[in-house]
Formats: sequence, C-alpha cells, structure tokens
Amino acid sequence: MIYDLRALGIEALNAMQEEMLEAVRRHDSVVLLSPTGSGKTLGYMLPVLEAMQPNPRPTVLILVPSRELAIQTQGVASALCRDAKAYACYGGRPAMDEHRAMRNLSPQMIVGTPGRILDHLQKGNFEYDSIDTLVIDEFDKSLELGFRQQMADILTLLPSVRKRFLLSATDSTEIPAFVGTERVHRMDYLTDTDTDYADRISQYLLRSPEKDKLQTLGHLLCSLGSTPSIVFLNYREAVDRVYQFLHKAGFCVSAFHGAMEQKDRERALFRFQSGCANVLVSTDLAARGLDLAAVENIIHYHLPMNNEAYIHRNGRTARWDRAGASYLILGPEENLDKLDCLTEISVMEVPDSCQVPSSKWETLYIGRGKKDKINKVDIVGFLSKTGGLQRDQLGMVTVFPHWSFAAVERTCMRSLMARIEGQKIKGQKTIIEPIRR
Repeated sequence: MIYDLRALGIEALNAMQEEMLEAVRRHDSVVLLSPTGSGKTLGYMLPVLEAMQPNPRPTVLILVPSRELAIQTQGVASALCRDAKAYACYGGRPAMDEHRAMRNLSPQMIVGTPGRILDHLQKGNFEYDSIDTLVIDEFDKSLELGFRQQMADILTLLPSVRKRFLLSATDSTEIPAFVGTERVHRMDYLTDTDTDYADRISQYLLRSPEKDKLQTLGHLLCSLGSTPSIVFLNYREAVDRVYQFLHKAGFCVSAFHGAMEQKDRERALFRFQSGCANVLVSTDLAARGLDLAAVENIIHYHLPMNNEAYIHRNGRTARWDRAGASYLILGPEENLDKLDCLTEISVMEVPDSCQVPSSKWETLYIGRGKKDKINKVDIVGFLSKTGGLQRDQLGMVTVFPHWSFAAVERTCMRSLMARIEGQKIKGQKTIIEPIRR
C-alpha cells in the first residue's frame, strides 16, 4: 500500500527509520531498541504498510501495553495510508461493540492490548489464521511476568505468523522462546544516542524537608511557570491525592491512571495536550508509548522503581531533538541507591512562595462525536459561526466516537456559552458545557 509521510507533517525519515525500513524488507524477525521519541512507531509502520495488500481478512496484528498506545497507533496507520483499514481493540468498552465494528469494517490491521486481543481470539471474533505479521511494541512491558501467559496464549493461536517485529526503548535481558525470534536481526540504537540524549535533558535533585512532599512539589511547579510538566507517582491512590492538592491550590492539572474510566482518561490527555492543563499527574501509565508533544519537565514525586522506569519516564521529554528537564524529589529518608544511571545531576532549591501559574485555555465538552456524523470541521464551524469565536480563540479540537473536546480561550468561555445556549450542532441537540477539571 502507498503511504504519505506528509500526512504526519514529516518530510524525511531519520537514520533509524531508514535502517528499520530496510531491515523489515530483508528479515523475518527484527528487534529494534531505540530511545523514546525517536520515531519507533513510524519505523515499523512504514514497511508494514508497504507490504500489506488489500484483504478482507486481517494480516497484521500489533500488540501494545496500553489502550492509549493502541488508539495512537491505529491513528498513525490511518493517517499514513487512507486505504489501510486499521482497528484498535482495548479494555474499557464492550468487547461485543468491537466485534460488531470489526465485522463491518473487515480490518487488515488490528492493534490491541494483550488481554482484549486474547479475549477476541478465544471467542473467534475475528479470523486470525490469515495473520502473517506480528508486531510487539514496548515488548519489555508486554512480556513482563504479568502479561507473559496472555502473550503465550495469543501466540499459540497464530499459526500463520511469518514475520515478527519487537520494539522497545530499553534493553531486555530475555525474550521468551514462545515469541519465536531464534534467528533475529537486532538493531540497537540505545548506545549510539546515550550521549546525545544526556546532553539534551538536564537532571535536578530537590530535597523535601518533610516525608510528605506536596509543598515542595507545589513550589517547584510554581517556579516552572506554565511550561508543560508531568508528575510521576507509583500508585493510583497517590495520583488522586496529589491531584486534589494541586487542584485546590489553583493549578491547572489533570490526573491519569489505569483505574479511571476511558472517557476520563481521554479528557485528561486532551486537557494536557491542548494546554488547558499544564500539569499531568500520572502513574507510569503515561511513561510509555504516548506521543505527548512539547513536554518540558518530568517530575519524579515518587522515585522510579528502577533504571528502566526512570528512562521511560524521562522519555516523555526531550523528544526528537528537543531539550527537557528531569526533577527528582527526595524525602528525608530517601536515597538514589536504585538508580545508577544518573549523570551530572544538580542540586536545586526552589523559593518558598511564588505565584500559581494559569492557563490560557479551558476545555469545552460536546456530547456528540464520530458516531453522530460529527467531525472537526463541523465543530470548528459551529463554534466560529454560531459561537462567534475568532481563529486565535479556538485551540485544539478532538473528536471521539461519542463525544468531542475543544480548547477555548478562557476569557471567551462565558460569552461563547451565552451565544450557543440551546443551539443545535449539525441539526442535533446535545450537551455542551465547560470542563475545568
């Protein structure tokens, strides 16, 4: 199939992507190790699309560790090639709805999380004996002990797989035999880019005088201003607690973790990506796969469990050729013994009092989406013509199957709501309301 790089705003491939393109053409099994933000998804997607032929049955299966990465990967495939029928499967929505959608679409490429894909395979919800290409993205995560049995069960149900491609931003000490990569072509871009990456990310150490680091975190975020920052914690309950503290303090903040409903996760990511929230508080769920553009600061409120977790967290910043900063907050009884990958870390102090930064944008919720035949053009037209918004007063707009979000300049929200009250969008009544958290 023919793909178009310009659909993603890309003019040329980097060296890793060029080599990956050639490797996939020549080898049946390829392992690619390359830093986060280096373009691994594009590296394997191009040769997969190039080799994929029109087929009423799926020929490509891509396994990813999270629903957000599944959605993102399906979006990349669809953007690169309009003729490619790709579908994403993940938890958080009824499997029967996915079954019906796949039956109607007849996708050539299926992207999904291991648990949901295994469920579909065991129920026979799509034909799988035609799948000849398997991609395991973030394979170090997908092949962890918690996922291994699911992965093994999936692979036993794929008798026709001939090509296997594994990708990760960290090296794995072992690839289980059931993956079937005995004769593998290995591409290691980690060593070659370590120095360059270290030059682009500044690392800082902050000491909290108290075991509870909330005040130190608040002072740090104030000092960073409105620049986009991700705060990483190790537990979902801690994410909720830190979010509540920052929200009450007046920060424009979103929370993100695996126990949240899909709609809430989509809203949190939209608010952060659109600039409505300049702080995202998250577990390590946000450390992998997500393409969050222009993140400037990574804050480790809880210390990462190991070097690999530290690398993946920091990989959300300094993407491609950008620069970024990483901040480790240490309590009175904590040390850095678990992290031996730190280089040139500077001790930093922040002022005790400073102004809480604000955001230019607020989020507008629209209770209609793709399933209602609503698209981005419809929403932009409605908010411009009926709502009276100027071009610079409307930011990012994202349309999901059943709802949509739009970033609106904060100072315009009240007048906008007055103009569109009771109005229909594309002839349809719906709920339209601002979301501030």
